[in-house]
Amino acid sequence: MDHNAQGGKAYGLLKSQQEERLLSINETYLSDPQHAEEEDLSSKLEMFQKKYMEFDLNDQGEIDLMGLKQMLEKLGLAKTHLELKKMMSEVVGDTSKETISYNDFLNMMLGKRNAILKLILMFEGMGKEQDKKDVAPPSRKTFADLP
Repeated sequence: MDHNAQGGKAYGLLKSQQEERLLSINETYLSDPQHAEEEDLSSKLEMFQKKYMEFDLNDQGEIDLMGLKQMLEKLGLAKTHLELKKMMSEVVGDTSKETISYNDFLNMMLGKRNAILKLILMFEGMGKEQDKKDVAPPSRKTFADLP
């Protein structure tokens, strides 16, 4: 697989191959009796897959530190390098690993443990609804408005 694909057909092929790999992992989770009780599992897996693909910046099927950094910055939660490494090790369970695989990501999102990253991703939508503010300049004041 060519990891230097920058656009066009090569990039589309790379993304479709990545999507196929993630879909096959999703199928494994759907057929796993351990996750059979999970409510609305197929739609959750589809949502997780889209999120994962969005932040897999190196297109190698893994989210690296930069991908994690951009994910959190996009959510308005910039973190230091040390905080990112701590989150990464919390998800993968190993301090020497530098990437989050899709399996690690799914285990975190579907697991019972509440990793920091899981909590951030779960409440992402709620935060966006509350952050809506007026972006217009303040209205003009007149002499009648003065005390």
